[in-house]
Amino acid sequence: MRYQEISDQTRADLFAASLNPEGVVDLIRRAFEEDLQGGEDVTSVATIPADHISTGEFRNRATGVVAGIPVARAVLEMVGIGDITTPILCAHEVTAGTVLVSARANTRSLLLAERTALNFLGHLSGIATLTRTWVDEVSEFGTLIRDTRKTTPGLRELEKYAVRMGGGTNHRMSLSDAALIKDNHIQAVGGVVKAFQSVRSLYPHIEVEIEVDTLEQLQEILLHNPDLVLLDNMSVEECKEAVAITAGRCKLEVSGGLTLNNARAYAETGVEYLAVGALTHSAPVFDIGLDLKAEI
Repeated sequence: MRYQEISDQTRADLFAASLNPEGVVDLIRRAFEEDLQGGEDVTSVATIPADHISTGEFRNRATGVVAGIPVARAVLEMVGIGDITTPILCAHEVTAGTVLVSARANTRSLLLAERTALNFLGHLSGIATLTRTWVDEVSEFGTLIRDTRKTTPGLRELEKYAVRMGGGTNHRMSLSDAALIKDNHIQAVGGVVKAFQSVRSLYPHIEVEIEVDTLEQLQEILLHNPDLVLLDNMSVEECKEAVAITAGRCKLEVSGGLTLNNARAYAETGVEYLAVGALTHSAPVFDIGLDLKAEI
């Protein structure tokens, strides 16, 4: 299949969303190749005249937060669709039945693009919608909802973008962005202080976060001025104690055992971040469909 170039506007919108246009194009190309397997859409070719024209409207079927509009537009453009309208901006909350994207084009092209566009829109909007739910739950306390690296392989950039569209905050994008000293690092090197000092000495200019399992470890590491301490699987009461012990000397992040039911209680302790892997690994797909109106 021969793909068309995406428009300058779509490219600019992807850049504005901190997405790499070439990376997005490559993902879309691979999605089409997975669909076609070197062949063609046999159902559409058999049932729809080559010159048939339709208007397609992508509508959500539930209330939620939209993400992925420029990605969906890139999908349409790559199969040669140019007459595209996108009335809804990413990060907006929409009620059921809203037209998110509209396109007038060759019907075969619309149907070829349909599933790939819906897969991106549904997945990213699902992440944004779930993130917004968490953000709203703790908003009055100023606690930030942060994602993790528990992302779908190859989709991290897009999934973390969707978290931002939902009002969440991104943790590191890669292992080289910042240091996060976990329990296995601590176990391997022989203690929290030794692990922290090893990272700080070799990489003095990057942010260093260290995980602690006990309040004793927290007190031990505070003497060495960490940027951020991760309180791993601690109870609400332990987190309250951690905030008191820290007394503003560094930021605190909670991870492990978090649910929407207890998020508010953890936020009330005064920690700065809640790390929620579920934003990307367990977000339900946002229900979006394509309504086709054939021209007579």
